[in-house]
Amino acid sequence: MKKVSIRFYEELNEFLPAQKRKVRFTHEYYGKPSVKDLIESFNVPHTEVDLIIVNGASVDFNYLVKDSDDISIYPEFESLDITKLQRLRSKPLRKPKFVLDVHLGTLSKYMRMLGFDTRYKNNFSDNEIIKMSLNEKRTIVTRDLGILKHKKVIRGYYVRNTNPKKQIAEIINRFDLKKEIKEFTRCLDCNLLLKKVDKKKIIDQLPPKVKILYSEYFICMKCDKIYWKGSHFQNMKLLVDEIIEN
Repeated sequence: MKKVSIRFYEELNEFLPAQKRKVRFTHEYYGKPSVKDLIESFNVPHTEVDLIIVNGASVDFNYLVKDSDDISIYPEFESLDITKLQRLRSKPLRKPKFVLDVHLGTLSKYMRMLGFDTRYKNNFSDNEIIKMSLNEKRTIVTRDLGILKHKKVIRGYYVRNTNPKKQIAEIINRFDLKKEIKEFTRCLDCNLLLKKVDKKKIIDQLPPKVKILYSEYFICMKCDKIYWKGSHFQNMKLLVDEIIEN
């Protein structure tokens, strides 16, 4: 039986059982696991890890664990300069884009409401999500630890909260998105950017009262859904203000 000494830092502890949080502990193992496999054996997705220190030196996920290794696992650093060490997370994208798993339908609406490019369908398979993440450079947002453990996944985030309003606030804080908010610019159903449309072109599609009360309209060029700043807009604006203030 081989043994290592290991400690997880900061928010990575949220994935651990209580007795292993914020302490260094001894772990017994068999074979020759990579440090990535070792980390994920504790239900910590590799997408949450930014730095691994083994016996005082930084290593990548392919490092093969050795008997008596001293291992420290860190999440993303916000203020400490570790540029000389081997960071494992991808550099932040200048234009953040996301793909959400099938359990986050309400969150996808909120994200689109705030103008974030968000792919979502309630029947996406894990393979489809991973493919979109890789091909379109999208960050996977999920409540499923399994998908984040997939070896191909580069960008991903495990949402801690279960309440959609708290989830969107969590995403904004985690990815520092307040300055990126452009509310009411995307279709809530299709994710495409909305375009302003002449009232004359869509007047036959408008309810009678709407024709009288409003003059400015926007349309999704994919699904042809029409938007205007009615009572529903005011309710959404209150929700957006609440989210931004948190």
